Amino acid sequence: MARELHPDLEPAAYGIMLRLDEAGAQRATALAAYFGVGKGTMSRQLTALERLGLVARSPDPADGRAFLVELTARGRRSFARVRGARRERYLRRLAGWERADIAELARLLHRLNAPHEPHA
Repeated sequence: MARELHPDLEPAAYGIMLRLDEAGAQRATALAAYFGVGKGTMSRQLTALERLGLVARSPDPADGRAFLVELTARGRRSFARVRGARRERYLRRLAGWERADIAELARLLHRLNAPHEPHA
């Protein structure tokens, strides 16, 4: 999906944009923690997105030493376009499926994406 935004983006860029779209402006450290990556990795990803005009950094009003990262208007439009195209592909692929099968797929995807619970 990231390559549909721009051919030079790494796959993780789509996830970062999804998080910013859903959660709003975030500190880079919060994004790194959310994805479980180091600050350097997140910084590299954000720099690539910023260079393409998809995200912007602004001073954090709660802490003048920190910055918040958010989608730009261009980033929102690009993300919405790619996300919409992705949804359309899924709708076409699932069009012939039984409702029960779609419900089972949704249940399993929810389970897959649920936060990991430690074993007892």
